[in-house]
Amino acid sequence: MKYIKSQMKQLIKENKELQSRLKEMMEEHDLEKNFALKALYHAEVAEGGKYQLAYQALDLPKG
Repeated sequence: MKYIKSQMKQLIKENKELQSRLKEMMEEHDLEKNFALKALYHAEVAEGGKYQLAYQALDLPKG
């Protein structure tokens, strides 16, 4: 599975919990948004993370 910034932004846009986590990460670790997005991806999406299936579903063709 590959990190795709636009997909990650879409996932966060659709999920209030991830929006909160992103904001927390940015404040807690003093990260710019792009770095916080990647960190959140690795923490919550990649390698069987809680939001992996939702992230992968964004990559499916809309039919």
